[in-house]
Amino acid sequence: MTEEEKNITEEPQMEETGISDDDKLWAALGYPIPILPIIALLMEEKRERPFIKFHAVQSLAVNVVLWVVFLILTLITLGFGSLCAPIFWLVTLWPAYEAYQGKRLEIPVITKFLFDQGWIA
Repeated sequence: MTEEEKNITEEPQMEETGISDDDKLWAALGYPIPILPIIALLMEEKRERPFIKFHAVQSLAVNVVLWVVFLILTLITLGFGSLCAPIFWLVTLWPAYEAYQGKRLEIPVITKFLFDQGWIA
């Protein structure tokens, strides 16, 4: 195998949009596993990828909102709301699926807020 063939096979496959399979995976896993977007934003090579940065920031915001709603529900229902924790986690699977498909999912209130604050472009 020549050197050129090695370089071609070792590079991640990219679509016409410039989004690699690695980008899709990092973006998708950031929603159900909230520590991954923090890691992605700390890694310079990941932070420079617009698709990963968009979904990392958005997934952090989604998880913060879900945790706040979860805590409020738990306090209001005197602890019985904690039984809904798996349902809150399941909510993160939909944006994860969309991110893995290579789409920039816009969650109405959250994405607009993040754009207005200048945290995503």
